[in-house]
Formats: sequence, structure tokens, C-alpha cells
Amino acid sequence: MKRYNLTTYKTFTGVKKVLELQEKKRTEAVVYKDNKPSYHVDCFDLKNESNLIMNGLVLGQKKSIAQVIKAIGKKNNVNLSVKEGPLLFVKKTVEVTEESLPPLPESWLN
Repeated sequence: MKRYNLTTYKTFTGVKKVLELQEKKRTEAVVYKDNKPSYHVDCFDLKNESNLIMNGLVLGQKKSIAQVIKAIGKKNNVNLSVKEGPLLFVKKTVEVTEESLPPLPESWLN
């Protein structure tokens, strides 16, 4: 189980909830499948085969995790994304939650 921030943003267009890492890193991301938090990618967790492959994809293609995730989703016909909070919001609340998100399936990475 890993701890995440469930952040609720109140914007001019409505309420947006985003599951975020407690400490933002460019090498880690919560991956959404069909707009639900489903996977956790950590490019420097080299103990996990899926993350090791992601490390190679991100570094080899010199792209961001979000760009690589989008390409993986398109290739496998799956709606994958990395969510970020909105730039403009009226109010923000943060709730700490524990989730057990698996890494991306290796079959999608080949």
C-alpha cells in the first residue's frame, strides 16, 4: 500500500478529483484507465520488470511519462492517461489515502 493525495479541485466548470503522488516526481505517475486510477508507474523502481521496461521507453524515446503512456494506450486500444490538476481553480482540498495500484501490465509494453 502506498500513500497518495486525493485532491479535489473546485473550478469554474465543476469539481475535479485527482489521485496524485504525495511527492511529485517527473519519473513517477498515477495512470488512469477509463478515467479511474488504475496503475502506478515508477521509472526508477528497477525491481519491477514493468517499471524497468518503462524506464527504457521513457529514456530511449526522450519523452515524458504522459506521452509514453498515451502511446501505449493507443497501441493497445486502451484509454490510458496521466491526470494533472487544473491550472485555474477556486478551492482545493487534499485527503490522504492509501491505495494498492499495480504497475502497468508487461504485455502492453512489448
